[in-house]
Amino acid sequence: MEIESMSLKELRQLKAKVERAISSYEDRRRRDAVAAAEEAAKAHGFNLSDLTKKSQKSRSEVAPKYAHPDNPTLTWSGRGRKPKWLAEAMDQGKPLEEFQI
Repeated sequence: MEIESMSLKELRQLKAKVERAISSYEDRRRRDAVAAAEEAAKAHGFNLSDLTKKSQKSRSEVAPKYAHPDNPTLTWSGRGRKPKWLAEAMDQGKPLEEFQI
């Protein structure tokens, strides 16, 4: 195959064929890998889907420890980044303890 003598249309067709071949190859490899993993799991007495399930740990909600004095619906648990209203109040010199619930 002489690529240098091919037209643009022929090159694009060739490119599409190569991309399909690559995709097909990757799909076959993926299926082979899954089949091998299923066999290995079965050999150990497991089902592959049981081994690959993500933990269903639920994040428990943390009770708020701080609240905005004028709007009690604005709260903060004390974890993560301080909310803007609290950071601004602290920048003005108010102590954190002033906002404790």
